[in-house]
Amino acid sequence: MEPELLTFKSFNDIVLVNALTELLDQHDIPYDVEESSVAFNPAFVNNELSKEYAVKINGKDFTRVNQLLNDNETDDINQVEKDYYLFDFTDEELLDILAKADEWSSFDYQLARKILTARGVEVNDKTLADLKKSRIEELKATEPSQTSWIIIGYIFALGGGIIGLFVGWHLSSYKKTLPDGERVYGYNENDRKQGKRIFYLSIVVFVASVIYKIAPAFTGNGY
Repeated sequence: MEPELLTFKSFNDIVLVNALTELLDQHDIPYDVEESSVAFNPAFVNNELSKEYAVKINGKDFTRVNQLLNDNETDDINQVEKDYYLFDFTDEELLDILAKADEWSSFDYQLARKILTARGVEVNDKTLADLKKSRIEELKATEPSQTSWIIIGYIFALGGGIIGLFVGWHLSSYKKTLPDGERVYGYNENDRKQGKRIFYLSIVVFVASVIYKIAPAFTGNGY
């Protein structure tokens, strides 16, 4: 069984997609590109901006590809103009870029490190590793308790609605992908348990309602 490919980066510019896939091809890293349409807007009909491309790779390749992207920016950051916006950032803001690398481009990440070094701020491999570890732990944290959605889920489940089924499934199975490719549950254990109960309750109530509606046809009481 082939490993599941996870979304590594999403773009609405095919040029950026091609740049990334070219790098993946160079290093024989398996990938897939999924195209989807964003929310409909008449102004964007037949426009590339109305499309989104998800580049998917194996979770175990996330760290390697991130490093390749960073290495690939070495020449570009040496040629950047001095009016580039990152040069106006404070040391704290630049360190925040390094801490939240997943929210920034590889170019900005590498340039932030270079600017800090030029300012005399030590940013060694250990510092970067510690920042990455802290970020992973931060992103691993589950979402706040979904009390409102749990209540809504039970209401729809008892009402026999399909919405209850989807709410329960989402609460019990939703996972998020971390920058290192690891997949973790998005909700805490109690919310997941409640989600499973909502899911199965929705099925039971739905099936019961269907049986109730069609039963007269088999008992001779239908028309």
